[in-house]
Amino acid sequence: MTETIKLAVNGTLMRGLELNPNLLNVNATFERDAQTEPAYRIWSIDDKYPAMIKVSSGGVAVAVEVWQVPLAGLGVILSQEPPGLAIGKVKLHDGEEVLGVIGEPLTVAGKKEITEFGGWRAYQDAN
Repeated sequence: MTETIKLAVNGTLMRGLELNPNLLNVNATFERDAQTEPAYRIWSIDDKYPAMIKVSSGGVAVAVEVWQVPLAGLGVILSQEPPGLAIGKVKLHDGEEVLGVIGEPLTVAGKKEITEFGGWRAYQDAN
């Protein structure tokens, strides 16, 4: 049996979106829809992908998908992510802490904040 690790994704890696094949190609499996704890803000990076950052105040719960990713595939996925995104720890609404795709602070400088939408899909649906 292949050892896996949970990965929370909040943008183009989500089911049906542009980079979702990157998860499928390493045999990751969708586990569930979830939300982060209300401690994150999210920005649109040129309307191509989002960047989520944990904040000390003014955060919201962001919609995410939790995937089971084979350990050997985690590096492959990270290497295919857009510039300015990284893997870090993300706390979910139910208190579980998992790995997740997060943005680097400099990546969001001067970009459009979309926190009010609560997630990438909601932002895309509104535009």
